[in-house]
Amino acid sequence: MTARARLGLVAGLGIGACTAVQARINGALGARLHDGIAAATISFGIGVVVLAVVFSFSAPLRDGVRTLRRAVSDGALRPWQLLGGVCGAFFVASQGLTVAALGMTAFTVAVVAGQLASSLVVDRLGLGPSGPTPVTGVRLAGAGLGVLAVALAGLGHPGTAGGLPISDALRGGPTAALIMLPALAGIGVAWQQAMNGRVGAIGSPTSAAMVNFCVGFGALLVCEAALIATTGAPDTFPTEPWLYLGGLIGIAVIAVAALTVRWIGVLLLGLTSVAGQLVASLVLDVLTPTEAGLSGTAIVGCLLTISAIGVATRSWR
Repeated sequence: MTARARLGLVAGLGIGACTAVQARINGALGARLHDGIAAATISFGIGVVVLAVVFSFSAPLRDGVRTLRRAVSDGALRPWQLLGGVCGAFFVASQGLTVAALGMTAFTVAVVAGQLASSLVVDRLGLGPSGPTPVTGVRLAGAGLGVLAVALAGLGHPGTAGGLPISDALRGGPTAALIMLPALAGIGVAWQQAMNGRVGAIGSPTSAAMVNFCVGFGALLVCEAALIATTGAPDTFPTEPWLYLGGLIGIAVIAVAALTVRWIGVLLLGLTSVAGQLVASLVLDVLTPTEAGLSGTAIVGCLLTISAIGVATRSWR
């Protein structure tokens, strides 16, 4: 294993841990605002503002954006490859919509299962910058274990009282309906990582983060505008500064992931980030429990997902 690959593994673990912390922050903000979409919009908006300030002081970063523009004009980069931010927006929105109701651990297990399954397809199609990777029986077995882990995680949550009006339509049904949101978000994460990796390879990791945040922010603005038109805007905004750190964490996650995916591929990036998410989410559920708490089935689901990681990693080794 090369030094770059080892660095990529460590970076993947850090990405996962940061993602779990970001999910807890955005989930708390969504619960305080009673609007998960508003929490995601604020998170992305802060990211766009911070990146705009950074780009205004850096000529090399602006050159990276101009390089991306030329790549789109020349056909080296397709316009649809710039839309990874849509999946990022959905992922952050799912944090605000479901973390308070499901708990951090169940949310992470759902994301993990979707991400593992999607990574197989993304790597097979060669959508990422590292090229195509065949789907093997070992990798399929790992993804199957991850899907089973989602089912186990959902069994331990008889109710979904998260206090978020946007999820009212789901409260009357089974928890499986609510847990499908982060599972779908996980599917999008793998595709987002592949697209951001391609954008970062042509421009720069920071340019990929800027494109990701601008696209995601635009998508969320449309959704939030429609929501405000029907239910109204949040009455008050919390004053605790830590509730607004999700966007800053997101910048680091997107930029580092855009670089790391070129070193170790989409599936291995997903596996290492999954490990970081699981460890961090278990710690967060123990130290700062949500209304859903930490159930035994959620722990079993995490252990099963770790087993899925081990199985799938055998193929990489």
